Amino acid sequence: MFNQTKRRVTPARPGPHMRSQDIPWGARARVLTLWAIAVALCIVILVARLPFSGQVALRVGDVAPRDVPAPRQVTYVSEILTQQRREMAANAVPPIYDLPQARIGRQQLTLANDILRFIGVVRSDSYADLPTKVTHLRAIPGLDLTAEVLTRTVTLPTPAWERVAGEIQLVLERAMRDEIRENTLADERRKVPARVRLDFSDEDAAIVTAVVQSLLVPNSFYNAERTEQRRQQARDRIEPVIISFERNETVLRAGDIVSEQDIESLEALGMRQSTWSWEDVREVAGFMLLLGLVFLYYLWCHEPQMWVEKTQSVFLALIVVVFMFGAKAMIPGHALLSYFFPYAALTMLVALVCSPRIALAMTGPSLLVVGWLTGGNVELIAYALAGLLVGMLKLRRGEHLASFAWAFAYIAAANLLVVAVFRLAAPQLDWRGFAELGAASLLNSLIAVVAVLVGIYLVGAIFGVVTPLHLIELSRPTHPLLRQLLLKAPGTYHHTLIVANMTERAAERIGADPLLSRVGAYYHDVGKTIRPYFFIENRSDSLDPHARLDAYTSAQIILSHVKDGIDLARKYRLPQRVIDFIPEHHGTLLVSYFYHQAAQQTGSSDGIDKGQFRYPGPRPQSAETAITMLADSAEATVRSRRPTSLEELEQIVAESIQNRVVSGQLDECPLTLVDLHEVRRAFVDVLRGLQHPRIDYPPEIGSAAPLVRPAPAVQPGPIAQPPKEKRNAFPTPPGNDSGASRAV
Repeated sequence: MFNQTKRRVTPARPGPHMRSQDIPWGARARVLTLWAIAVALCIVILVARLPFSGQVALRVGDVAPRDVPAPRQVTYVSEILTQQRREMAANAVPPIYDLPQARIGRQQLTLANDILRFIGVVRSDSYADLPTKVTHLRAIPGLDLTAEVLTRTVTLPTPAWERVAGEIQLVLERAMRDEIRENTLADERRKVPARVRLDFSDEDAAIVTAVVQSLLVPNSFYNAERTEQRRQQARDRIEPVIISFERNETVLRAGDIVSEQDIESLEALGMRQSTWSWEDVREVAGFMLLLGLVFLYYLWCHEPQMWVEKTQSVFLALIVVVFMFGAKAMIPGHALLSYFFPYAALTMLVALVCSPRIALAMTGPSLLVVGWLTGGNVELIAYALAGLLVGMLKLRRGEHLASFAWAFAYIAAANLLVVAVFRLAAPQLDWRGFAELGAASLLNSLIAVVAVLVGIYLVGAIFGVVTPLHLIELSRPTHPLLRQLLLKAPGTYHHTLIVANMTERAAERIGADPLLSRVGAYYHDVGKTIRPYFFIENRSDSLDPHARLDAYTSAQIILSHVKDGIDLARKYRLPQRVIDFIPEHHGTLLVSYFYHQAAQQTGSSDGIDKGQFRYPGPRPQSAETAITMLADSAEATVRSRRPTSLEELEQIVAESIQNRVVSGQLDECPLTLVDLHEVRRAFVDVLRGLQHPRIDYPPEIGSAAPLVRPAPAVQPGPIAQPPKEKRNAFPTPPGNDSGASRAV
C-alpha cells in the first residue's frame, strides 16, 4: 500500500503545486532585477523621441516644416478656445460697486463743521498776526489749500466768511449725495466749481471749491465678491468649444506659425513629441512601475513557478520590451500604421511559451499601454483588445498548423467587427477609410500569425524553450534520430512507441503536458542505438553478448546508454526539456540484474560498490519525466511476466508503480497519490489493448496445406483466453475499480 502522506522536497524544476513561499531567495532577486531592467528600458522607450514614430517636435512660435495630417478621426474639447471665450464673457461684465454710503457723507459734513469752527477761532484770535494764522490753518489735517486761499480765508470779512462757510456745507452735502467711486473721485472734484452759487466772487468761490475738493472722499466701493460671482456666471454660460478632425485632415500646413491651439490639436491626436523633462520621466516611471508591480504580484500569487523558470522569465521581460518598442514606433502619430501593429502576437506567443493564464494577465497592462500611447483612443483600444483575446483563445496550445489558420481567421473577423462598429456608427460614413481599415485588419491578422510562427522559432533557437510546433516536428518518424532508433534498435523503437502511448494517456489524465510527454518518451532510450545488441529487446537470436563479460562491465555498458543518449540529443539539438527525459526516466535506480549477478559471483553483496551499478540521475523533476519512468518500468515488467488476466495485469502495474514510490524515485516530482491512481488506470487501459489474443486462421483454399478445418485455437500469447472470449480478452473493469484500489 502507498503511504498516506507523500514525501516532498522543493523541486528543482517548478511544478503545478509550487507555492510562493517555496521560491528561493536567489530566484526572487534574479526576477526582480530582470524586471527592474525591463521597466527601465520601457521608461526610456516611452520618453525617448523616435525619429520614425510619426510624431512631430514643435513648440509655440515654430514654423511647421511640412504638412501634418490627422492620423485618425478625433473630437475633443479645446480648452484653449473655451478658456478664451469664457474670459471674454467675464471681461464683458462691468465691475459692481456698492450703493453710496450716507454714513460717509455725514462724517465728512461733521468734519467740515469742525474745520470751519476751527477756522473761525483762528480768524477771531486778536493776538495772532496774519502769518501765524495762516500757519495754524495750514496745519489742519486733510485740508490742502494754497497760500493765496489761506490768506483770503483769514482776511475775509466776517459776513462774507459766514456766507462762504454756509456755501461750503451746502456744496459738500450735494456732492456727497451723489455716488463717488475711487476711479471717479477726480471727476467729482472737477465738478465742484460748477456747484458753487453764481453770485459768489471768484475769490470766494475759490475758497469754497478748495475746501470742498479737499473734503470729498469716495462713498461707493468696488464689490470684488459680487463682481467675480457675476463674471463666473458669465463664464459658466459659455459652452465648451468642440474641435473635430477627420482622418487625413490637415492639422498644420508647411510654413504655418505654430500656435497654442495647434499644440493642443497635436496633443489631442497624440502627435506631439515634446522634449523630455524630469516631470515626464516621473509620470512615465510611475505608470510603468504600477503596471510592473501589478503583473509581478500576479506572478507571485498565481504563477510562482515563473520565478524559478529562468528562460521563461527572460522571455517575458524581453517580449514586453519588444512590444513596447514596436508600439511606440507604430502607434503614435500614424493614421493607418497603428492598425497594422500585431497586438495579438503578444498574447499568442506568451500562451504558447508560458501559459494562457499569463497571457490573459498581460492583456490588461498591454491595453493600458495602448491607451497611454493613443491618448485614450477607444477605437484602437477595442481593436487591440479583440486581437489580444481572440488570438490567444483560438490558438490555444497551437499543436496543429490548422490552429494558426483558424487563429488568423478569427483575428481578422474580430478586427473587422471592431472597425465596422466604430465606422458605421459615425454620422458620415467614409467608405474609402472603411475599406483601408478593413484591408489593414486582414493584413494585421496575417502579420500576427507570421510573427508568432517566426517568434516560436526564434524562442526555441535562442532560449531553448519547448514549443508545441517544435515538439510536433520532433515527433515525426522522419526525424533523423528516430530513424536511427528504428533502423539500429527496432525492439527499443517498439518499446518506445508503447511507452509514449502510455505516457501521453497518463499525462492527459492528470493534467500534465501530453505532447511533451509523448515526445520525451520517444527519445528517452535513444542512447541504446550506440550498442543496440547489448539490450535484450533488440536481439532476435539466442546469443547473449553479456555472457562473455563480467557483471561490472555489463552494468557500465547498460548505464552508458544514458550518457550516450544525452550526447546524441545534444548533437541533434533537442530541447533541454526533452533531454531531461533521458537521465530522469531512470533516476538513481540500480541495474539490479547485474548487481545481483555480481553478488552471486562474489558470494556476498557487502563488498560491492553500488555506485558502479546505479544510474547517475537525477530523479524525475517533473510530472512528465516521472510518468515516463513509471511507464518504462510497467511496460518492461508486463512484457517479461506476461500476465494472463486483467487482475494480474493491474497487480503488475500497481506493484511496478509502488516499487518506484518506495525507492524514493518520485520524491522530487509534483505527482500526488491521486495522480498515481490515475496514472495506473491509464497504463492498464493501454496495456490491456496491447495484450489482446488472436485466433489461428485456417489456411486459404488452394494453398499447399491440407484442406482441413481445424478447431479454432488461440495463438500462444501473453494472455490466453477461450475462443468465446476472443472479442475482448479482458472483462470491463467495474466502475469503482476495486481491483486497482486493492493493488494500490
